[in-house]
Amino acid sequence: MMLYPAAPEAATRFLKFVNASPTPFHAVHNAALRLEKVGFQKIREKDEWEKDIQPGGKYYFVRNQAALVAFTLPHTWKQGAGLSIVATHVDSPNLKVRPISKRTKQGYLQVGVETYGGGIWHSWLDRDLSIAGRVVVAERNVDRNVNDSFKFNQETEFVPILGLIEGYLNARKSDADSEDKSSGPSTPPKVASSIQENHHSALLQLIAGELSVAPEEIHDFELSLYDTQPSVLGGINNEFIFSPRLDNLVSSFCAVEALAESVTADYFPTLDGNVNCIALFNHEEIGSVSTSGAESSLVPSLLNRLSPTPGALAQSIARSFLISSDMGHAVHPNYTSKYEDKHRPVMNGGIAIKTNAKQRYATDAISSFIVKQLVERKGGQVQEFEVRNDMPCGSTVGPMLSKIGIRTIDVGAPMLSMHSIRETAGSHDVQHAIDLFHSFFEGFAALDKGLTVD
Repeated sequence: MMLYPAAPEAATRFLKFVNASPTPFHAVHNAALRLEKVGFQKIREKDEWEKDIQPGGKYYFVRNQAALVAFTLPHTWKQGAGLSIVATHVDSPNLKVRPISKRTKQGYLQVGVETYGGGIWHSWLDRDLSIAGRVVVAERNVDRNVNDSFKFNQETEFVPILGLIEGYLNARKSDADSEDKSSGPSTPPKVASSIQENHHSALLQLIAGELSVAPEEIHDFELSLYDTQPSVLGGINNEFIFSPRLDNLVSSFCAVEALAESVTADYFPTLDGNVNCIALFNHEEIGSVSTSGAESSLVPSLLNRLSPTPGALAQSIARSFLISSDMGHAVHPNYTSKYEDKHRPVMNGGIAIKTNAKQRYATDAISSFIVKQLVERKGGQVQEFEVRNDMPCGSTVGPMLSKIGIRTIDVGAPMLSMHSIRETAGSHDVQHAIDLFHSFFEGFAALDKGLTVD
């Protein structure tokens, strides 16, 4: 029996992806599994993979387990070919466990957290939270870079209110102090690589139990809090998705699906021209300035390695096109005055093209025309979004990637309650985005040949 018999099929697949991806590490891992399932080969940046790739090949690489780049080479590929890139991000606002998280107050054990991104933090109150992320462990007393991604949903053990750990931990006498010592001097660990004094032993024991290691084998971790309530479809006709992390796992899922499906499509063996590519970045919510963010070397490095000579690189950039896909703001019926007239996207109404005269979005008339043509090929619709003159405009990865010299457009599926712990989007817009990216991978090179723009 299907859980959502009347729901869009792509949206039900997205639910599985987002429920299994509470952190960027999980999202990248799940994206890699999807790509490998259809024959993508993993390559590593530290290797000389340029010598091994072949026309018609399918490849991907990850950086720091938190960003992913995947690409397919046309059978006629040669150096100087452009890239058709769909760029998204896999991070969302959340609460991160501090390096020294141990807190006690009024008989409660607490976990110190730091806010990440511009979350609507009051929406995190009175929620059942758990933790997920990656953990660095040692095995058989030999340190190795094992970063185990994990999550668990032990709601009876972890029901924090902005970091408050409930009854189970309060019962552990060895961990509880009678007074709050967060403001006093802390005792440094005896061994530099040990974190045992930085966190409550009950927390470390629970993590160790999930990973089947001893607590003292845990040397570090990057953990985030997330809502344990699963993502679901809703509305009278299942027209909505209610979920955390819609911004921007919807775009990331759709990019992965479109590229994975493209290699089994009838058109794949006859593709000519550009290299089809997706780039899933980290740290967009805090400015993209990191080794795995959009302002890193990820895209420039790929361009250089595929076209290593100055002339070929310049040709590749000139032939490339980038769709920056990040969720956008749908019109809210109770706050219509916050939206510019005639620029009020609705959920399930098709992809919204984002424009801003101050270049907070990278869209221009040419890139907008191209995307409209691609959407039209699939029988879809587009919407227009601009902010009011008296309101600030957000931004995303498009403008910073356009600095490379690549033609760029910013688009996104409309949604409500962006950056809340529980967001709302249109269930039909998942397929709308996949269709756009499919059309892009299939038809951009031929469309571009008919354009005359210097």
